[in-house]
Amino acid sequence: MSCTSADKDHAYQSFSRPQWAALRDAVPLPLSEAELERLRGINDDISLEEVEAIYLPLSRLLNLYVHSKQRRGDVLEQFLGRKPSLGPYIISVAGSVAVGKSTTARILQALLQRWPEHPQVELVTTDGFLFPLEELKKRDLMSRKGFPESYDIRMLLDFVRSVKSGEVAEAPIYSHLTYDRIDNASQSINRPDILILEGLNVLQTGIDYPHWPQRPFVSDFVDFSIYVDADESLLKQWYVERFLSFRDGSFRDPNSYFHHYAKLSQSEAAKTASKIWEQINGPNLRENVAPTRERADLILTKSVQHQISQIRLRG
Repeated sequence: MSCTSADKDHAYQSFSRPQWAALRDAVPLPLSEAELERLRGINDDISLEEVEAIYLPLSRLLNLYVHSKQRRGDVLEQFLGRKPSLGPYIISVAGSVAVGKSTTARILQALLQRWPEHPQVELVTTDGFLFPLEELKKRDLMSRKGFPESYDIRMLLDFVRSVKSGEVAEAPIYSHLTYDRIDNASQSINRPDILILEGLNVLQTGIDYPHWPQRPFVSDFVDFSIYVDADESLLKQWYVERFLSFRDGSFRDPNSYFHHYAKLSQSEAAKTASKIWEQINGPNLRENVAPTRERADLILTKSVQHQISQIRLRG
């Protein structure tokens, strides 16, 4: 039986910004303006008020979830006579290009590691699991970079499976400057209390691959999932604005893969960014990313100026 939009809406409790902010329950704000500045993404002008209203209640909720799972796990292991599992609580953050999911993930990491119960909170982006440029060119996937087929899914699954099993695992590191993995560089993940996994396609399941329904997916190992949402017209606007910021910043570096864009005029750069959105990021959003939204445990919907205006919580 198919699920209607009404059924999907019914699966969530919806909160306005003031309603959600009231759930903070006097949790103190541990971040300063200087710390927040380091966590902000390009053109993502998030304020301390946004952290107080949205992210402090969310960090409280996640802390309760982590604590509850740890207690449940201890009971089960005691019953079965086994040693406690060393695997972390895994939180995924999904959403479109330019929606600000990286900023969301960094703020959550900063807040969650301030709770005394789980001081070690690691953050890994799935960008590092994109096939290297050479491999993407060989597979004729450069125009579909960011689409599911452009990722080394087997490598990503092996990583997440190892982390969940309590093993030390290595995540490849991606450079947005060179637009590629960094050779012989990795991030070592050594049994953290929480792992935040951020990426475009972390909510995909077997439904998206009917020809291979038995394969495990990243989402099978996730304990709590977040989708950062916004109207596509806003996403395109934010993408163009971010592209223009890069044109005046990192694109000017001679080592940048996109150095040639630095020579474009403002209007030429805006047209180029709009074309990239229409040909790559927009189709990927509509075909692969947005259809996974209603699988998330929490949906954060952004309006103008990146402000979160609505929160939907499953349950």
